[in-house]
Amino acid sequence: MKTEKEKMITGEYYNAFDPELLKGRRAAKNLLHSLNVKEYRVTKKAKEILKELIPNAGAGLYIEPPFHCDYGYNIFAGENVYFNVNCVVLDCAPVNIGSNVFIAPNVQIYTASHPLDAELRKTLENAYPVTIGDDCWIGGNSVICPGVTIGKGCVIGAGSVVTKDIPDNSLAVGNPAKVIRKLNQEPESKK
Repeated sequence: MKTEKEKMITGEYYNAFDPELLKGRRAAKNLLHSLNVKEYRVTKKAKEILKELIPNAGAGLYIEPPFHCDYGYNIFAGENVYFNVNCVVLDCAPVNIGSNVFIAPNVQIYTASHPLDAELRKTLENAYPVTIGDDCWIGGNSVICPGVTIGKGCVIGAGSVVTKDIPDNSLAVGNPAKVIRKLNQEPESKK
């Protein structure tokens, strides 16, 4: 029999009020309080807090407080990942972020979802992983929805809502975000 945590990570319906999950969120909130209130600057102590909060991050993880997440342990980041101020990562399922990724202010990454059926929604939820490839730039106030994969080398324009996968080397903008051109091609206006 799977634990509620195992169900959560694999996209099955789970009970978010399971004691193990409550404990995990409480631990994350305590670390976030230390980061966002006590430190609030990128100090040696803040870097230690981040290593404990996000143990699956490569070298060069840089987060400008305030920052918010559910668990932290479901965030997997490559080398040189930068989060600007006021980002939210609802990491009920894995959030896989490549290397050399820039995430602008107020970006929200959601893995958490809920059943459409109102009765199920009262007691259960589910989550779908999000993947962001290497060398991406996610513009300010963008929202990345559950289950989305953003390919390597992409730019997501400010204020975009990414509801579907974005192929490698694409510029995507809007609500819902749509690919407006490949980044390895000249824009029409310059041809």
